[in-house]
Amino acid sequence: MTQTPKALFISHGGGPMPLLQDPGHREMVSCLERIAAEIPKPDALLVVSAHWEERTPTITSGESPALIYDYYGFPEAAYDIQYPCSGNPPLANQIHKLLHNAGIDARLDDKRGFDHGLFVPLKIMYPEANIPCVQLSLVSTLDPSDHLKLGSALESIGGNNVLVVGSGFSFHNLKAFFTADTLESQVSNLSFEEWLVETCCSADCTEEEREQRLVHWAEAPGARFCHPRAEHLLPLHVCYGVARAPCSDYFELEIMHKKSSMYLW
Repeated sequence: MTQTPKALFISHGGGPMPLLQDPGHREMVSCLERIAAEIPKPDALLVVSAHWEERTPTITSGESPALIYDYYGFPEAAYDIQYPCSGNPPLANQIHKLLHNAGIDARLDDKRGFDHGLFVPLKIMYPEANIPCVQLSLVSTLDPSDHLKLGSALESIGGNNVLVVGSGFSFHNLKAFFTADTLESQVSNLSFEEWLVETCCSADCTEEEREQRLVHWAEAPGARFCHPRAEHLLPLHVCYGVARAPCSDYFELEIMHKKSSMYLW
């Protein structure tokens, strides 16, 4: 691949566990390392994290955002993680303008730091921390259409040596991670993953059909088992909104004993 991709949806695992040598995250770490090695290094990253929701889409605009250790109950090493990447105020202003031009009310925040949806996967992909980053919040309505519109407004950002990273998780049922699998839970997990791969990848879908599938994602088989709440799936909607095309590559893997996936446009 010679050109920076437009967008990448990643399944970012459980809190800081991918950085703490947790065996349930080995495939995830290998997958992220592989993706980073195979795609051209971007000049900047726009990260949409499942761990930040605002009533109005909000963009980090500080020059050196601090890290937010937004997880609890982990070993002390989890709170010593460093990822000293810089912010990118000019890019933040450009994003703000694009959203405004699309009729989306948005605001800049020069105080907010980077949450673990950004620094955990990026420390795996780009450990040198030498790519400037901007983070964009989800909208707290968790409306799929709103997030598709966010992505569409940012279409000109994606691929212009700026990679849009949707940092979520294709499976996010916290209770299910810590209870024994049943045949029903395994079928629900597999069914939703198969639906998601087909939705993101099938060349037989028109873009209108693909968009409608994503708008009505909760009607997919196993959807509400895999996502009791939508926040870890919606970064994918933003990525698709940027690209408006079937993905160019996808990655199926297992994270914490659950089938998961990642998508590249």
